[in-house]
Amino acid sequence: MKSPKPVRLRALALADVDEAIAYYLQEAGVELVLGFVNELEKAHHHLGRQPASGSPRYAHELNLPGLRSWPLTRYPYVVFYVDQADHVDVWRVLHSARDIAAWMSEADADG
Repeated sequence: MKSPKPVRLRALALADVDEAIAYYLQEAGVELVLGFVNELEKAHHHLGRQPASGSPRYAHELNLPGLRSWPLTRYPYVVFYVDQADHVDVWRVLHSARDIAAWMSEADADG
């Protein structure tokens, strides 16, 4: 079995994660933060092993070829990424209620 690709988060994705953690810490406490981080780690592990498994829906909607999305299981967040030859490039980690198109246009500029 081949080894998983490394998962690398862009600056905007790291900021998204920090924002979500700060929100959960303030509103719900450490237990929910730890659950969120655990779900995010599971998603990264999965995407490193099976990067083609994410949905290409937003690639078509936003005209961003190669963009895929993967929802977290127990939290309303979606990981947006592009599968590169040597790594998984995470562009954003956004709350599913956000204006995805507006937020992803920022990620496109972050390149």
